Amino acid sequence: MKLIFEIKGYASQVRDMDRQKYCNELNRETFLHAMDFHVISFAYDDIEQRPDLCITLLRMMLSKYQPSHPPVSRAQLAEKEVIRLAIEQSRSLRPSYGGSRERIVRYELAREAIDYF
Repeated sequence: MKLIFEIKGYASQVRDMDRQKYCNELNRETFLHAMDFHVISFAYDDIEQRPDLCITLLRMMLSKYQPSHPPVSRAQLAEKEVIRLAIEQSRSLRPSYGGSRERIVRYELAREAIDYF
């Protein structure tokens, strides 16, 4: 998705606009739409005086583009956390079996696992 966020001031966008500037602005927006850009415009006054409104509107707009994933199983979550730990540690990991004498194996991070995230 291609997004453009614009903050427009009243003076430069409305008060000082003549017919030609108005036409140019509409043509620019149409061109951007044709190039698959989504333009999100906020008034400078709202950014300055009502930022909570802007945040709410932005969240509403962006929420429809968030992927909806099915619930993650505990096993998938644990696997991701082990991979995340291996990435952070930058070394192989060994499971702990407490005081037992079971054979201990080692887990090494395969580079393909990084793309798993």
